[in-house]
Amino acid sequence: GSFLFTGDDVDKPARVLSGGEKTRLALAMLVVSAANVLLLDEPTNNLDPASRAEVLAAIHSFAGAIVLVTHDEGAVEALEPDRVVLLPDGDEDLWNPDYADLISLA
Repeated sequence: GSFLFTGDDVDKPARVLSGGEKTRLALAMLVVSAANVLLLDEPTNNLDPASRAEVLAAIHSFAGAIVLVTHDEGAVEALEPDRVVLLPDGDEDLWNPDYADLISLA
């Protein structure tokens, strides 16, 4: 339910889900798994606003480490990162709000 699957939606086979629903399902499965690291590449792409908010809340509550690739400034702000890796050089640094400007340029 926290991933916006309600009523008959919970019984749908995965093959008939929309792209956004498949993303929500995959993230729901990751969040409830025993994983302690999530590798996420643009997890908020193709999500409607309500789904995006739920996905970000679930990711934010994840107890393990998260490696996130995104161009979504709002997602970065919502997830409150600790560190940043700047590509292509691979420079690692503590996160500070000045890096938000780089996201907007990407």
